Amino acid sequence: MANLCGVILAAGASSRMGTDKALLSWPPAGTGSQFSRQTFLSAAVQLFEPFSEMVIVVAGHNAPGLAPVVYAHGAFLATNPAPERGQFSSLQVGLQEVLNRGRDAAIVTLVDRPPVQRSTLERLCDQFAGRPHAIWAVIPQYLGKHGHPFLAGREMMEAFLKAAPTATAREVEHQNQEHIEYIAVEDPMVTLNIDTPEDYASLASSLCPR
Repeated sequence: MANLCGVILAAGASSRMGTDKALLSWPPAGTGSQFSRQTFLSAAVQLFEPFSEMVIVVAGHNAPGLAPVVYAHGAFLATNPAPERGQFSSLQVGLQEVLNRGRDAAIVTLVDRPPVQRSTLERLCDQFAGRPHAIWAVIPQYLGKHGHPFLAGREMMEAFLKAAPTATAREVEHQNQEHIEYIAVEDPMVTLNIDTPEDYASLASSLCPR
């Protein structure tokens, strides 16, 4: 899609996981999947590639460890110099990089979200492409809960970038509700966070053949 740029936020410390979530195996080992073994990060890059002109990965102090994966899959690396400021700071770094590269829309996801179904992303992109002028962003929701990836046009990107560093993405979203379209999808991956070894084990179990 013209001028659309993928942004993957991967600067977190992964303290509760105990290892970098970006480099977790996808699909998890032991699920019986016939797909080639990847990481959460490489799978996210490959998911975005057909829908965007480029993919930007925002890393933090983990940038040296992520760089080989980023570059091996043709993506670009942006570094958050102070990831301890939180996830919103990484979002601002990524969106500013999108504008710096001359693009005016972005698909944004978190690296600790398992890849969504391709059909989910297709639907979100179609809705975004056909949105009325007053709609700045398209966000998926599953069972009433908002999730990722979301798509943002220039107006929404600028709203995020103009917000105070202490703000959160949710606060900016709530301030601009009238400019956001929420799309109900039948894809639980849009709201699934993998933060702990227990979360990862539960995900693996859910993917095992019955």
